[in-house]
Amino acid sequence: MTTYPNMLTPLDLGFTTLRNRVLMGSMHSGLEETKDWNRVAEFYADRARGGVGLIVTGGIGPNLEGSVLPGAAMMASEEDVANHSVITERVHDAGGKIAMQILHAGRYAYSPHCVAPSPVKSPISPFPPKELDEEGIEKQILDIASCAARAKKAGYDGVEIMGSEGYFLNQFVVTHTNKRTDRWGGSYENRMRLPVEVVRRAREAVGEDFIIIYRLSMIDLVPNGSTYDEVVQLAQAIEAAGATIINTGIGWHEARIPTIATSVPRAAFAWVTKKLMGKVGIPVITSNRINTPEVVEQVLADGCADMVSMARPMLADADFVAKAEAGKAAQIAPCIACNQACLDHTFNGKLTSCLVNPRACHETELVITPAELPKTIAIVGAGPAGLSTAITAAERGHKVTMFDRAEEIGGQLNMAKQVPGKEEFWGLVDWYRTMIKLTGVTVELGREVGAGDLTGFDEVIIATGVIPRDPQIPGQDRDNVLNYIDVLRHKAPVGKSVAVIGAGGIGFDVSEFLLHQGDSPTENLPLWMKEWGVADTEQYRAGLAPEGPQPEPSAREVTLLQRKAQAHGKGLGKTTGWIHRATLKMKKVNFVGGVNYERIDDDGLHVSFGEARENPTVIEVETIVLCSGQVSDRTLADALIERGIEPHVIGGADVAAELDAKRAINQGTRLAASL
Repeated sequence: MTTYPNMLTPLDLGFTTLRNRVLMGSMHSGLEETKDWNRVAEFYADRARGGVGLIVTGGIGPNLEGSVLPGAAMMASEEDVANHSVITERVHDAGGKIAMQILHAGRYAYSPHCVAPSPVKSPISPFPPKELDEEGIEKQILDIASCAARAKKAGYDGVEIMGSEGYFLNQFVVTHTNKRTDRWGGSYENRMRLPVEVVRRAREAVGEDFIIIYRLSMIDLVPNGSTYDEVVQLAQAIEAAGATIINTGIGWHEARIPTIATSVPRAAFAWVTKKLMGKVGIPVITSNRINTPEVVEQVLADGCADMVSMARPMLADADFVAKAEAGKAAQIAPCIACNQACLDHTFNGKLTSCLVNPRACHETELVITPAELPKTIAIVGAGPAGLSTAITAAERGHKVTMFDRAEEIGGQLNMAKQVPGKEEFWGLVDWYRTMIKLTGVTVELGREVGAGDLTGFDEVIIATGVIPRDPQIPGQDRDNVLNYIDVLRHKAPVGKSVAVIGAGGIGFDVSEFLLHQGDSPTENLPLWMKEWGVADTEQYRAGLAPEGPQPEPSAREVTLLQRKAQAHGKGLGKTTGWIHRATLKMKKVNFVGGVNYERIDDDGLHVSFGEARENPTVIEVETIVLCSGQVSDRTLADALIERGIEPHVIGGADVAAELDAKRAINQGTRLAASL
């Protein structure tokens, strides 16, 4: 009997059956824009082989004005049909089913050609949209319906029509963006006319035996968004217009509430979808922060949905479903919802990948094959760089021995997992522990090795990581001055008033750690909803609590300082930095920039400002925490080079960036693939 009976139950859609209740949700990967259709096909086929019930592609534009940015992939010509046929054929050969997402960006389009119901500029695009007239609206409907027909011709099993996250159809539905007074605006019946007509015309274009998923915004999280009753009314109208499935969309891109970051509780919005269950007769899909088979099973068992959508977990492990079905759930590489290699890449114009799995979107380029000549390999350092190297090398048949002076694997991941909002790192370390054992890596922990211990190996890899940078502040040797390692490893008591020196990623993490008391909101959904001002959609329009965010009181008074005279957290992740800044602001952190650290004495931390060292100020605090950067720990690497041994140096030992696990894991995996 399977451990996940609900997840693995087929879903009968009448004219076709999905093999299980797992949908690979749509993601912008950038692959379609490469025009390397073999590469695109292999990415999706890999997930089909991994057992997912239905795949949804990244957003494909129906026309120029609806494309998310110039040069974005479209389905608007016979050439597009031919190109996409490569994808569908490969997926079908792999035993999978795939739907194409039709994404009309509306005012979110990063283009001067963007259109919208009203000329209301988006806060995330520099281009004011053109207000559509009646003829323009008809063109958009026709283009979307024609796009669906071309998708069917290209061999897709269905389409997903994007009607959420604040995109084009969603913009017509709410008064936040629809200021019209004609038949496409005003009353709710008028405002929902466009999405309903789009689904109706798409169904006419594709016939009956074709999946149409409608992505419905069930909680907008923006002012003047939809009410609960309006959401239900639209869902029922969409069903009547011919949709096969309704998928859940959560929040607009401009919403000031996090919806998918790692600090969001698992399955945080499944309750939103559950409210629609029984209100429509077609299957309903839930989504957002669902990343393990256990969570999928619980969500389905609780009656929150008929099916579960997971996007980023399918980047982390293409074989998610197959491993769960085979009783190997512990081997599933976990999505930690960090956004670093997926959404951050997308919004920076880079190709998507995955911090945990560098092969994601690089399946044809980063190929892991058995080694022609197995070698003995020594790896010093059991952090993310060393662990990723060890696992990949061992999978290829090399004999790997890993050393670390610490008593447990994980390196600085073990500090990251202590930070409230980063609990997913516990699962990542557990996964590494599972894979190290599975692949037969010999691990020697609690052992400090020297150059003389590494002479008998074919290859030596140094992944010794980083050590804290010495800021050389007079008085920093005082008992009340700690470094971030001491704080995150609970090695020293911290006072009620704290100055954190350094406002990079570590400074923000340490500040969040010090501000926290009691339950982590990430582990307590009601607490998290209160902290961010999320409310029951049946009580409050768009799910926004009228009182706004209500965070728990801070455990300490924190002053976060940096040398640079710029906004704090400027170098944080593109899609998550705002969350960290907002969290610290809600907790009343005092941000101070452009400082010089003069000295530390009985009075406190003495600082001045600017190149002229003006306005000398004393910051009176009980504790001072040094988060002033890192330097590479190259001691062992240099000792080996002196002996004539040329080691491979990776991760923080190579480049001491901000605890960059993404780069470290990628570097380690690629090195192991080449040995």
